[in-house]
Amino acid sequence: MVDVSQKSHTARVAVAESAVRMLPETLALITEGRAKKGDVLGVARLAGIMGAKRCADLIPLCHPLPITKVALDLTPDDSLPGVRIRAEVRTTGQTGVEMEALTAASVAALTVYDMLKAAEKSMTILDTRVVLKDGGKSGRYEAAT
Repeated sequence: MVDVSQKSHTARVAVAESAVRMLPETLALITEGRAKKGDVLGVARLAGIMGAKRCADLIPLCHPLPITKVALDLTPDDSLPGVRIRAEVRTTGQTGVEMEALTAASVAALTVYDMLKAAEKSMTILDTRVVLKDGGKSGRYEAAT
């Protein structure tokens, strides 16, 4: 692991996004509440939160962090068609939370897939990336839109 003991404790935030593309009929299972496994967006939101909290257990060399906030927004999008995912993670610490945000978005996307795979195996997880990082020595980063 990288030694962060000399770094200052600062407020840090990271936002990551992902998406799950699916057929319109599969998206309708979500929006109409007909998915056999239940509330797809609610379960995926909880899975993403849990994923962020377990990031150091999943990614070698990630520091375990005192996460102060994890928020996930999962939005059905007819134009995709599919679900857009946005994960925000905050902490006050010595290293950033980009990996936690990426893990939250990824685990949420995987959960959407898992809950709907019986209806459609051809769903695609795409566009997983950090869109915002702020805090620490390297300052602010915002992805181009």
